[in-house]
Amino acid sequence: MQITVETTIAAPISTVWSLYNTPEHIKNWNAASDDWHTTASAVDLREGGAFSSRMEAKDGSMGFDFAGDFTKIIEHALIEYTFGDRKATIQFVDTAEGVKLSITFEAETTYSTEQQQQGWQAILNNFKRYVEK
Repeated sequence: MQITVETTIAAPISTVWSLYNTPEHIKNWNAASDDWHTTASAVDLREGGAFSSRMEAKDGSMGFDFAGDFTKIIEHALIEYTFGDRKATIQFVDTAEGVKLSITFEAETTYSTEQQQQGWQAILNNFKRYVEK
């Protein structure tokens, strides 16, 4: 099953692309709630390159690494990657209202579809707020 989350960001596509893919910026927006944060991030943005983000609860009670490999990159338009045995696609579309950013990913079986959709949407909403501030 695939899940899609999306938002429209009032900013130039070059800004959205850069802030989405730069480790220093990722650490500022990559969290689903205020009690989590990203403590480390690395991005080798090229086909065959890898990425990773360390996400941790701010109270130190738990954390995990989100990592994968880029399989297709079209600058300012598309990122495809694998993470574990799953795949995701990110589309960047320039519109009159701003950049429509959509992420489609393969669902996992541990958490409900609704929980996964809400978590990924929350992170995308944080990204929108970060870019637009």
